[in-house]
Amino acid sequence: MSASFSEVLSRQPLRAFSIVTFLICMFVLVADGLDQQLLGLMAPLIIDDFGTDRGTFGIAVSASLVGFGLGSWSGGWLGDSVGRRWSLALSAAVFSIGTIAASTSDGVWMMAFWRVVGGLGFGGAYSNAITMAGEWVPERWRSVAATTISVGTPAGSSIAGLLAPSVIAEYGWRGAFVFFGVATLILCMVLIVAFLRDSPTFLLTRGKKDEAQKALRKITDEQIDLVPDRHAGDTATGSVGVFHRSNLRMNIGVCITFMSVIMVAYGVLNWTTTMLTARGFAFEQASYAIFVAGLTSIFASIAVGFLIQRFGSKLMVLLISITLLLALLALGWKVETLSDVPTASEQNVVIALVGLAAAIFSAGVAANYAIMTRGYPSSCRSAGIGFGIFMARIGAITSSALGGKLLDLGGESAIPFFTVLCIGAILTSAAAFIIDEEKHVPPSTAKAA
Repeated sequence: MSASFSEVLSRQPLRAFSIVTFLICMFVLVADGLDQQLLGLMAPLIIDDFGTDRGTFGIAVSASLVGFGLGSWSGGWLGDSVGRRWSLALSAAVFSIGTIAASTSDGVWMMAFWRVVGGLGFGGAYSNAITMAGEWVPERWRSVAATTISVGTPAGSSIAGLLAPSVIAEYGWRGAFVFFGVATLILCMVLIVAFLRDSPTFLLTRGKKDEAQKALRKITDEQIDLVPDRHAGDTATGSVGVFHRSNLRMNIGVCITFMSVIMVAYGVLNWTTTMLTARGFAFEQASYAIFVAGLTSIFASIAVGFLIQRFGSKLMVLLISITLLLALLALGWKVETLSDVPTASEQNVVIALVGLAAAIFSAGVAANYAIMTRGYPSSCRSAGIGFGIFMARIGAITSSALGGKLLDLGGESAIPFFTVLCIGAILTSAAAFIIDEEKHVPPSTAKAA
């Protein structure tokens, strides 16, 4: 019997190997998020050590995002050339080594250099982890998988917020970079090399049919003669690419929405500790806000996948935009009205609002992955996701680089900072109006009809 790998997956329940592959890919993104978040958490300490200001230090904070954008493209290309498994392993090694090397920095520009190096690994790991996980998951689970795997990064941020203060207290900020970098290097490399395998879908595209048949046995013992997948976007002259005219509105909608929600996310995650410590919070309390943000992000990212299945992505994007705007307005007002020495009650309210905002913007990030997984044809889905990640870095770089300047501009006030974030929340709704209706994930009622 002949069949494509997608057809084989579609008629089977989730197998153990598919689940393990998904979990390892998500773990790599946890390590990715942990290493990314370290600099934002330790920013107040490093700023004091370097004797610089917050605006100048924004160069170092945004540097990894430049590398991330470049890495998402180059890592995706490498994954298509040599395979997801080894590209993922290489990416994990690069971001771990970049984290370790950051401990040697003696100024903003040296820190920025090593964060660019680490960013190349961050981006490559992200594009390959999402692609590999998707290739081993049946189509019916792909949208939920796309939103769920995105919890890896906020989970890493949460772990960093929980563990970093004690590690820093023991080893200093330089030792913390080494500690986390070595840990992620060892764990990621062991898991990737020992357990992950390239999918039959990829192997067939490289003409490796014998290896594809061997990989097939990871999920079934049926005697099946694998044939290459046929994609809906394939034509007589070739497959539809990301920049084909049929994807124009998709590309524009993803660019605006993804850039905007990522701008808000990185603005909050990278500058919360700096903003709160300047307003009387202890470093441990400010770090705890990031820990809470990571926890709420995990639950929201998973939940939004099921909500999108039920209500559709168009409605959910609108709701995310409105609620994110309201949460940011509430958080900005509370920060502005804090006492000179914030009470425990005031601190708890701020931490809760940070957690709420994080839950909403993380749902927005996850929703973009669901939309891209649905909206881009299978012939260019990986490239489309890579394109979306690349464009989203513009929002991340903007908020990371300018966040400190906006806080400096406001002096004792955070109004300029929150004004820009609120504009980002409004623009997050763009996908609901721009992307073609048929490219949105439809609500379950529409599917039933």
